[in-house]
Amino acid sequence: MTFETTSAHGEGRDAASLRGLAGGGVFLPGDEGYDRARTTWALGVDLRPAAVAFPRTAAEVSAVVRAAAVAGLRVAPLGTGHNAHPLDDLGSTVLLRMNELTGLEVDADRRRIRAGAGEVWLPVVEAAGAHGLAAMHGSSPDTGVVGYTLNGGLSWYARSLGLAVNSVTAVEIVTGSGELTRVDADHEPDLFWALRGGNAANFGVVTALEFTAYPIETAYAGMLVFDVTHAHRVLERWVDWSSTAPDAVTTAYRHLSFPPIPEVPELFRGRSLAVVDGAVVADDAEAERIIAPLRELGPEVDTFARVPAATLPRLHMDPEQPTPGGGRSVSLGALPAAAVDRFVEVAGPDCGLAVVELRQLGGALARRPEGAGAVGALEGSFGLLAAGLTLPETAEATIASAERVVDAMAPWAHGLEYLNYHEVRIDPARAYDAATLTKLRQIHKDVDPTGQFVANHPLG
Repeated sequence: MTFETTSAHGEGRDAASLRGLAGGGVFLPGDEGYDRARTTWALGVDLRPAAVAFPRTAAEVSAVVRAAAVAGLRVAPLGTGHNAHPLDDLGSTVLLRMNELTGLEVDADRRRIRAGAGEVWLPVVEAAGAHGLAAMHGSSPDTGVVGYTLNGGLSWYARSLGLAVNSVTAVEIVTGSGELTRVDADHEPDLFWALRGGNAANFGVVTALEFTAYPIETAYAGMLVFDVTHAHRVLERWVDWSSTAPDAVTTAYRHLSFPPIPEVPELFRGRSLAVVDGAVVADDAEAERIIAPLRELGPEVDTFARVPAATLPRLHMDPEQPTPGGGRSVSLGALPAAAVDRFVEVAGPDCGLAVVELRQLGGALARRPEGAGAVGALEGSFGLLAAGLTLPETAEATIASAERVVDAMAPWAHGLEYLNYHEVRIDPARAYDAATLTKLRQIHKDVDPTGQFVANHPLG
C-alpha cells in the first residue's frame, strides 16, 4: 500500500490561501459567517478552526486537502457534527464541512445505494423505500450517512442483519496526496478494512459511500409507553425478555423526561416515562408473539403495528434540529437483578437527564461476518447512553449526571466500547482489541504518515 502525501504541514500556516477552493465557501476567523460555519449539529460544541471550508465536489475536497498541507494546516472532515464533541484544538486545522457534497443513487436491481458524504438518512431511506428497499439507517433521521455507518451503525434491523458497516461495499476517499481513490474488497483491501470501523477521518476525507440495501418494505414497529413509576417491573421484564428474544427483533429501553412546553405532545408533556421501542422483521403473527410478553405489562400507549420501513427513522423521536446536548456511554454485559435495581435508582426522573437508554445488542450484532472490517461485531448485551441538554447554565450538571449513571453501571460493563456513542475521546484500546489496533495504526502510518488528518477519535 503506497499513498504519497504532500509535505508535512508546510510553512506559513496561511489559511487565506484556501479561499476560492470550495464552492460552498471558505470562512476564516473574523469573516462574516465564520461563527455560523463552525457551528455543528451539536450546539454545545465550540469549535474554533483556522478555517472552515464547504466543498461541493470531490475535486474541491482534493484541492482543499492539497492547499491545507502546503499552508501547514491539518484537515478535520465533519458531516453533520452529531459527534463533534471529542474534537478540541483546531487552531491549526481546516474544518472540512461535508454538508454540501450530496448526491444519491439507488440501483434497485443490484440493491446498492451510493450516497455522497453530505447525505443524511431520511432522504436515503425514502429513496430506497420507493423501490421496496430498506437501508441500515440509524434512529435519527438527520444523522449523516458516512459517520454513522463507517463507525458501526446500529439500525432497527441490527439484530437480524448486523452492524450497518458490514453492508458497505465501497468507499470513495481523498487521502493525504489529494488523490480521490475508490476502495473496496478488491482495490486497496487493507484501507477498505480500516475504513470500516477504524474511524475514517484518521485516513482521509470520505466523499461517498456505497452500501447494500435490503428487500424490506415494511416492519412491525412501534413503542410501548409507561409512566416511569412502572420502570422497575418494565425494565425487569424487558431485560429478561431480551436474553431469549429472536434475532428478528431489535429494541431499546429508555427513561425519557419531557419539559412542560407546548412543543411536546400533551400526553408526554412534563412527564417522565419508561419506553420500549423497536422493530420486528417478521409477519404480524410472529411479531405479535415476540412482543406479547412486553404487551402483557399493560402500557398506556401501544403503537406497535405494521408500518412502511421508510417511517422507521422517526420511530425513536430523536430531535431533528441542532441540539445543545451531550452525554456519556458504556457497553454492558448481562444485567442481573442488582443491575436492574441500580439502573432504576440512578436513572430515575430526578437524575437530571433527558434520556437514559439501553440499546438491545446480541443476535447478528455479536457475529462477525466473513470479510468484515476493523469493527464487524459488538460484544456485550446492551449499550447504555445517558444524555441531556448542555446549555451554558446546565452543561456541567448534565455531564456530571451522565457520568454518575455510567459510573453506577460500571460493575456490569463488558466488551469493547462503541465509538458512535462516545462524546469524549477514549483510549483506543477500549474500542479495539490489540491486534486490530496494531493493524489500524500501521495502515494509518502508511496512508497518513504526516498526520494530515484529524479525527474525533484518533488512533493514538
